[in-house]
Amino acid sequence: MGKKYDAAKEKLDTTKQHKLKAAVDMVKQHAYTKFDESVDLAVNLVVDPKKSDQMVRVNLGVDPKKSDQMVRGTIVLPHGIGKKVRVIAFAKGEKAQEAAGAGADHVGAEDLVEKISGGWLDFDKAVATPDLMGMVSKLGKILGPRGLMPNPKTGTVTFDIGKAIKDIAAGKVEYKIDKAGIVHVTVGKVSFDGQKLYDNAKVILDSIIKSKPASSKGKYLKKVSISSTMGVGIEVDASDIA
Repeated sequence: MGKKYDAAKEKLDTTKQHKLKAAVDMVKQHAYTKFDESVDLAVNLVVDPKKSDQMVRVNLGVDPKKSDQMVRGTIVLPHGIGKKVRVIAFAKGEKAQEAAGAGADHVGAEDLVEKISGGWLDFDKAVATPDLMGMVSKLGKILGPRGLMPNPKTGTVTFDIGKAIKDIAAGKVEYKIDKAGIVHVTVGKVSFDGQKLYDNAKVILDSIIKSKPASSKGKYLKKVSISSTMGVGIEVDASDIA
């Protein structure tokens, strides 16, 4: 990982568990890069309960291969994520005007579909009104693998398109367990005040806890760790979260 990583690791007791607030402060103190690292929440959901980066890793006793044990959700972080999110909107008429007024970076319909089909992907999030999803679905092979496809489950397919755009701009994040049993969520930047990072991380973890599937058995939070993008993982006391 490099000399700076090794030097930071030597200063930390990686075998000890810490309260979430203390762990967040430690991550800030031991970040060593010149750029403003992201604080990412990586929730590791265990596929096999028998087996068991700023980043938080949470092991959960669920099986992501079972539809009734899917863990996903969206939430607006109280302090945002520390960067401008570029949003495009698929909308027409009054809804196009509403999207533009809410701050969408690009608004369109057929023209926007054609532009993306041609290789343009200069955006972070996409929203759409339900009546245009037949058109937008043609971009599934392009947007789907990149996590950019509008989805009603995440609130990005809606006639209330203005609110959807404002929520994203305010720091709305979404999380979903992947095939490897991991959820990745950005909770802010190293430059954030420690309390703001704690608030964001706590809100996300609380949401994940509330999303526990009814069919999930056994202990839900098995392991939690937190680190900056390039930093050392610090284990968090799960009992301080649940």
